[in-house]
Amino acid sequence: MNSWMKKLALHYEKTRRLYPEDRLMILFDIDGTILDMRHMILHVLKSFDQNHSTHFFENLKLGDITVHENQAEKLLAQLKIPRKSCERILRWYETHRWSTEAVLVSHRPFVGVMEVIRWFQMQPNTFVGLNTGRPDYLRAETLLSLNKLGEEYKVQFTDELLYMNPHEWEKDVPNVKAAGVLHFQKSGYRVFAMLDNEPENLNSVSQVNPYGEILLLHANTIFESKRKKMPTGTVRGKVYDITELIQEKTLPRHIQFVWHGVNDEANLKQFLGSSIRWAECDARLSPNENDIILRHDAFHQTPLNDEEELLLLKDILHPLKAMGRSLKLDLKENGTLVGRVLELLEAHRLDGSHLWFNGGVDLLGEKGFRKLKKAYPSAIIQCPIDNIMPVILTDPMKTRKTLRKLQDWGINRFSIKWHTAHLRNVLDRIDWWGFEVNIYNVPNLESFLKAVLLMPRSITADFNFPKWHYFGRGSGEGHQHYEYSLTRLSRTA
Repeated sequence: MNSWMKKLALHYEKTRRLYPEDRLMILFDIDGTILDMRHMILHVLKSFDQNHSTHFFENLKLGDITVHENQAEKLLAQLKIPRKSCERILRWYETHRWSTEAVLVSHRPFVGVMEVIRWFQMQPNTFVGLNTGRPDYLRAETLLSLNKLGEEYKVQFTDELLYMNPHEWEKDVPNVKAAGVLHFQKSGYRVFAMLDNEPENLNSVSQVNPYGEILLLHANTIFESKRKKMPTGTVRGKVYDITELIQEKTLPRHIQFVWHGVNDEANLKQFLGSSIRWAECDARLSPNENDIILRHDAFHQTPLNDEEELLLLKDILHPLKAMGRSLKLDLKENGTLVGRVLELLEAHRLDGSHLWFNGGVDLLGEKGFRKLKKAYPSAIIQCPIDNIMPVILTDPMKTRKTLRKLQDWGINRFSIKWHTAHLRNVLDRIDWWGFEVNIYNVPNLESFLKAVLLMPRSITADFNFPKWHYFGRGSGEGHQHYEYSLTRLSRTA
C-alpha cells in the first residue's frame, strides 16, 4: 500500500501532466499539520511554574502530551492537578497560548514537513499556500514565526499565500477552510491537495471539491473533531517521509550527482547500470608502483588480503568513456601520483569536461593543483575545506581570502561534509561569495534528498539506496562497507 506521501507525489505528477501550464497549489493547515502544538502546550505550562514558583509540570515531557491544544483541561486531569489550581492554570494557558512570545519561542514543526514544503516550493509554477483557522489578527506573528522556522530549510511563506479566519478564534473554522480553497481558486491557482489534521475541516473542503481534483490528506497527529467526519477518499498519514515523496526522475537536473567509492568491479557494474553520470574512484599507486589502483585505504592502514582483487584505473577508462560517463578521481597520495594519472588520462584522450579531480590541500599543495589545472583547464578541480569550517561564520573575511587564494591555484569547487555544523548557513555564505560547493559523506537516501533540497552544485554519496534499487558499497562512514543483499524477483503466471 502506498504511503500518503507517495500518493501525494503521484497525484501531483498526474495534475501537472493534465494541466502543464496551470499554477498548481498545495494547501497546508498550520496548527497540528505543520506545527507540533505539543511544544506550545509544554512551553506555556512550564512558564506557569516559572512565574508562580510551583512545580506542577517540572517532570512533564513532550511525549506525555496526548491531547489537542484546545483540551488542556484533560491533560491537567491526567496529571491529577488539584481543581483549584486547574482554574488558575487554565486562565494562564488561555491568556498566553497565543501570545507573541509563545508563538515565536515555542512553535516547532513536525519532523520532515519543512522538507516537504521546500520540495514543492522548488517545483516550477507550483505554490504552497497556508489555509488556517487562526484569526487574522495573528497574521504578522504567524508569518514571522513560520519564516523563522523555515529559514533553516530555505522555506519562505508570503502574505498573499496565507488565508486566515476573518472571524474570532475557533469560530466557523470548517467553513473558513472551504472559503480558503475558493479564495485561492479565484486567485488563479489550481489547488491539487489540502493537508489538515482535523477531519471536520477536510469534510468541509470536500464540499467544494465535487470532481475530486483536490487530494485530501489527513495529518493523523492529534485532532479534536470526530474521525467519522472524514470524507471518502481521504488519505491518512503522520510521517512526512521525503523518500516516498521525491523520486529519482524528479531530481533537479542542474545538480551533479556522484557515485562514491567505485573501486571494485561490483560497484562499477552497479554504477554503469544507473543513471548517475559521475563515478568517484580513489586513486593511489600499487605497492610496486607499477600501476594506479582504485582503493580507499592505504596499505599500511588496511593490508591487502588474499581475497581482495585490485581494480586498476586503466581498466575502467574505456568502459566509462564508451558509455559517456564521467570520472571523478580522489587523489590519495602526493609525489608522482599526479603525474602518472595525467599521463594515463592523456593516453586515453579523455576530455577535460568529463574529468574531476579531488585532493587535500596539504597533500597536493599549490604545485599539484596548478599542474592539474594546466593539464585540464575545463575539469572540475576540488578540495575539501572541512578544516576551516569553524571560522567560516566567525571570521568570514579571513575565510573568503583563503578561498580566493585556493581559487588562484586552479581550485574551482570546495567540498564539505554532510554532517558539518550549521551546514545550511555555511552553504549560504559560500554561495553568496560565488563559489561552487560539493556535499560529500552523505550516508543514506533521506540525507541525500535533504542535501538536494539545499541545492548545492554537486552531491557525492554511496548510493546505497535499496528503495531506488541501487546498492552502492562505497567506504561509508568509518570506512566500513555497507552490508546488503539482493532479493530474487519472482514472477507469477
